[in-house]
Amino acid sequence: MNFLKSTNIPHLLFLLLVLGSCGKDKSKKSDEKVVVEDTLPKMKPLLHEKKLTASYVNSVKPRIAHFYNKLWPNNTMNGGFLVAKNGQVIFEKYNGYANRSKKTDITKDTPLHIASVSKVLTATAVLKLVDANKIQLDQKVNTILKTFPYPEVTVRMLLNHRSGMRQYSYFTDRNKEIWDRHNQLTNADILNIMATKDIGLEYKTGTRFMYCNTNYAMLALIIEKTTGLTYPVAMKEMIFKPLGMKNTYVFDFEKDKKTAVPSYKGNNVQIGWDYLDSVYGDKNIYSTPRDLLKFDRARNSPEFLNKNLRKQIYVGYSNEHKGRKNYGLGIRMINWETGQNFYFHNGWWHGNTSSYITLQKENVTIIALSNKFTRTTYAVRKLVPIFGDYPFGFHDEE
Repeated sequence: MNFLKSTNIPHLLFLLLVLGSCGKDKSKKSDEKVVVEDTLPKMKPLLHEKKLTASYVNSVKPRIAHFYNKLWPNNTMNGGFLVAKNGQVIFEKYNGYANRSKKTDITKDTPLHIASVSKVLTATAVLKLVDANKIQLDQKVNTILKTFPYPEVTVRMLLNHRSGMRQYSYFTDRNKEIWDRHNQLTNADILNIMATKDIGLEYKTGTRFMYCNTNYAMLALIIEKTTGLTYPVAMKEMIFKPLGMKNTYVFDFEKDKKTAVPSYKGNNVQIGWDYLDSVYGDKNIYSTPRDLLKFDRARNSPEFLNKNLRKQIYVGYSNEHKGRKNYGLGIRMINWETGQNFYFHNGWWHGNTSSYITLQKENVTIIALSNKFTRTTYAVRKLVPIFGDYPFGFHDEE
């Protein structure tokens, strides 16, 4: 049979046109890029702070220089030191080797490991997620991380170290059946071990303060679960990139172990990597004093958080017994009976030591980073009486 003769030609042409147009529409749709709305809460720079007068700078700079020379005579600091007010650098120094074997100098652009000062940045990302109603401050952790085994622990308790959890470095170090130290430990591994190996609490949840890195390793996982991004990417997108922190990154063991600035003992012996160097949130951010200055000013911006949430950062959560030392939400503090408050965070990992000080009333930022072990880094707090009524003296005991 002749097909053309037995078929209605106009109907056939119509059918071919319809099929052709459907094919084009399908092809067109497959070529279209799907635009996903970016709902990440991001830090914003603090702009237009009051410019310092030359007379003010000239009055305080010599005093800072004198302090620096007493603390590190003959430029013996191996790191970076910065003092700023209103976001404007008054004094900074960079000395020593980033890598002793290669004789590379530390400069203003050299990222150094900031150790536990990383906790301030992790807490900042978590608080931004709370402010954006992505998570709740008093939300149970096991509603976010489904295998988390401690039912009473909340996000707030991770931030203020009242979860009662044990240090991951302890329960992975002493028992080969729990963890083989020949393998790199990750945040996900810590969660899995706690969920499957019957790791008990050190203290009953909520009964006392105990500074514990496990809290911040879990907060990093909460950031990942909430944003759908890895912690390094989330931190970059929420904090580092919006603030122009170009020399700041989260350490990736496989990617960065050959290029990251190493750390040293006090006798200049290099300290090698170990099985804990893949855990982040509690540590493992590399940065510079100048980048941390940008971060500090953004944290002091009215746009950082809503007023109620911001106040809760600086409430002391660690005084079971009356005392001056306290801990808020990702920040250490000293509260004197006079009503004066001092906010800071120190860090120590391998040979790296760090100190971050934020004088809120005076808009002063003090940062010290070192990749050669020394407790002198923490002594920069003794500089603050230059700027306000803080009862520190140069010869104060640490």
